[in-house]
Amino acid sequence: MAAQGNVVLTGGTSPERAYELAAERRPDWSGAELWWGDERCVPPDHEWSNFAMAKRALLDRLRVPPAAVHRIQGELGAERAAELYDRELEGVALDLVLNGIGPDGHFASLYPNEPTLRIRDRRAIAAESKLEPFVDRVTMTVELLNSAPLVVFLVTGAEKAEPVRRAFAEPPSEAIPASLARSTTGRTIVILDPPAAEKLTI
Repeated sequence: MAAQGNVVLTGGTSPERAYELAAERRPDWSGAELWWGDERCVPPDHEWSNFAMAKRALLDRLRVPPAAVHRIQGELGAERAAELYDRELEGVALDLVLNGIGPDGHFASLYPNEPTLRIRDRRAIAAESKLEPFVDRVTMTVELLNSAPLVVFLVTGAEKAEPVRRAFAEPPSEAIPASLARSTTGRTIVILDPPAAEKLTI
């Protein structure tokens, strides 16, 4: 069966192996359109590029490519790339959003206590990085990322254990943006390796 729908990919270190396995187990993505939750403002072949990681781990391994690949054009600069991406996303209904979580609790490029967390009239915006690498970003907004009927977190590593605890075992707070990431129309699923889950209690 081919992968289906509008799928939002995430960057970071946790999902790379998951993308490799996805290509191996479901090599036909002809029914899917791919989007990115955020991107660094670098060329698409740059080592910091979320697109470059996904191309290497997923796209280059598929037998049948996606119906469309909607890359954020970060090399144009944050404001221009965000403007174009926002326009491209108009009228798009997301089906699956993949998220990671940063050591400060951010997801996509939505950082703690930033005004970007409260933007409701845009689908994609420019964002200033608060962690290395310190390059400008483009990110989908909280409202858009939460609009998918399936929101999935993929998180690995002991350094993520504390932000995981705060994001999923404490009340929502702008101090931990990932605590605000919940599907408003369906399910939110959190997939953790044992080190990332070590501070959660069942």
